[in-house]
Amino acid sequence: LDVSMDTWSYFHACLVSIWLHRFYIYSAVAFGISLWIVIQFTTTRTKRKVTEPETADKLGNGCALPQAQEVYVAGVKIFYGSQTGTAKRFAKALAEAVTSLNLPVEVINMGDYDPEDGLAEETSSRNICVFLVATYTEGQPPESAAWFCKWLEEASSDFRVGKSFLQGLRYAVFGLGNSAYVDHYNTVGRRMDRWLWMLSASRIMTRAEGDCNVAQSKHGSIEADFEAWKVKFLTRLQALCKGEKKPCSGKCKKGKCKSSEKQSKESLDHEHGTSEHENTEAEELFETSSEEEAGGTDSVIDVEDLGNIMGHMKKAKHGVHGVSHSGYHLVYFVCQFLQAKLNCLIIFALFSGYKLIGSHSGVKLCRWTKSMLRGRGGCYKHTFYGIESHRCMEATPSLACANKCVFCWRHHTNPVGTEWRWKLDQPEVILQEAMEQHQNMIRQFKGVSGVRAARLEEALAVKHCALSLVGEPIMYPHINSFVRLLHQHGISTFLVTNAQFPEEIRRLEPVTQLYVSVDASTKESLRRIDRPLFKDFWQRFLDSLKALAEKQQRTVYRLTLVKAWNVDELKAYADLISLGKPDFIEVKGVTYCGESSASSLTMANVPWHGEVVSFARELARLLPEYGIACEHEHSNCLLLAHSKFQVDGEWRTWIDFGRFQELVREHERSGGCRTFTAAEYTARTPPWALFGAREQGFDPLDVRFQRRNKARDFSGC
Repeated sequence: LDVSMDTWSYFHACLVSIWLHRFYIYSAVAFGISLWIVIQFTTTRTKRKVTEPETADKLGNGCALPQAQEVYVAGVKIFYGSQTGTAKRFAKALAEAVTSLNLPVEVINMGDYDPEDGLAEETSSRNICVFLVATYTEGQPPESAAWFCKWLEEASSDFRVGKSFLQGLRYAVFGLGNSAYVDHYNTVGRRMDRWLWMLSASRIMTRAEGDCNVAQSKHGSIEADFEAWKVKFLTRLQALCKGEKKPCSGKCKKGKCKSSEKQSKESLDHEHGTSEHENTEAEELFETSSEEEAGGTDSVIDVEDLGNIMGHMKKAKHGVHGVSHSGYHLVYFVCQFLQAKLNCLIIFALFSGYKLIGSHSGVKLCRWTKSMLRGRGGCYKHTFYGIESHRCMEATPSLACANKCVFCWRHHTNPVGTEWRWKLDQPEVILQEAMEQHQNMIRQFKGVSGVRAARLEEALAVKHCALSLVGEPIMYPHINSFVRLLHQHGISTFLVTNAQFPEEIRRLEPVTQLYVSVDASTKESLRRIDRPLFKDFWQRFLDSLKALAEKQQRTVYRLTLVKAWNVDELKAYADLISLGKPDFIEVKGVTYCGESSASSLTMANVPWHGEVVSFARELARLLPEYGIACEHEHSNCLLLAHSKFQVDGEWRTWIDFGRFQELVREHERSGGCRTFTAAEYTARTPPWALFGAREQGFDPLDVRFQRRNKARDFSGC
């Protein structure tokens, strides 16, 4: 006990002593920290003074760095798009000047370059990319640069391409034009600069413009304009070689950078159609991306927000003339309500890259069509059913929809409604214009790198039509006439419905294949995922499935799996399948199509392919009449087929399209008396398309393209 008391007394005395002398302890600690900071600061400055002169000596002209030093600029790639050869001549002259700085340089004709493959690699190459591009007739790019510009434009406005797709790419643009053509002066260069910026590429200096009109040219000729810009570019290049990152001193908005003292003047000039090039000389060199500018005027407008729409009507009225002649900027179309009910117009911005038809229809080139044109494989419909993706037209006679699904890949920019309210276009007009627009888009691939000539020729003859572009095609009052027209042209029909119009499904005449989207298996989960407009949505949903069971032709359930939303409802899905008795069940993982204020989905909601396979296996275990027939790993999709399509141990999920056309003609000639079933137009499924095959659904006749930077890959909407 005495020992314990002594120990405690000693410990207590120490604590009291520390407390009484705490001021001196605090002072000692503060002095030590201050001394450490001073030593670190002094050492760092000494090192910098020692290394900077050595580095300057080794740099020589400011570009050639020894291996021991960090390489800020690995080289320069000069891209040119030229019609008369001027841009090509400038590119070669610039290459010679860059070579004198001991930098690797490459001159590239845009017509020989695949931007989809190559530009993503430049994000990490440390190269500087220079774009010299001319503006040709009616503001269009030269023929050699047409595909390059088209790809950039579509990528910059496509939800399936991340807004940071080209983040890390450093670039400069020099446009060639003639200010005598006021409406189209240097439009290609300006657009290219904006598209690159929208994909988060970084400008190293302000866009410059050369003018063939000597009376208006800043320096007296386009050659002099180029020489003046070239001097600035080389100066900027040398600064970048030394690791300099000079910030922009102007105000960067909407993809343009204007020095503060010049911004108002240039805005005024732009309104009056005058050239912008007169003001570029005073602009600062800069690097910027779209990170802080994403909220510009091109933001998607959610059209169910009528208040916002009406707020933008005045702007739309004055801004419609700004739509580009090539049709790929924001497109406005008017949906006219019945005058007896409403006396206003709803105007909304819709679908960059889409071709609008009449009042309520649209057509767009599917990315799988482009892929198959280049021999890079077809979509899952090619694997599951045997369609030729390059001969498929994706269209809809009704852009409107009765649902607002959380995974809508158009982010709800299309109109919504529960009944037909638009001026009715005739099916003949819709089909004729859809085919013309589709063929025009196909023709633009002539001469594009990698496109197979035989497939390009085949693609001009449309063989399939996927009525699933967007919206609810079955809402169109003349849908049966439209389907008949397609069949008369020898075009097969794949129609998708969201299971909210049961009577329309019953009245629908035979189509090649009828889909119903089954996005959830319970009333509450369907409400959360599809967000239907109908109050009796669940009864409509069930009635639509019952109507599907009455069909004799091929029917499909399309299940979209959203992790943490609907992947745990296997038993309920099995019950719904028993209700509709589909021939096939497509099980597909949801595709993340970017951030949207209309949805809370993230990449965490996208299931892995292995998870989709596990779900399909569990579902097949609950459905003894179905088996897993096919797989398309690239689309994260599997196909369950009814056992009646397994004949003599072989799956027959493919379609005999010739036989279908014969059957549908007999049906029409008989006035509907001659009926036919799905079993009458089946074809054998090839081994490579079967589940478990080594190819995982990729056609061995094509060559699979693997993108190096998978983090920047396209999603598979």
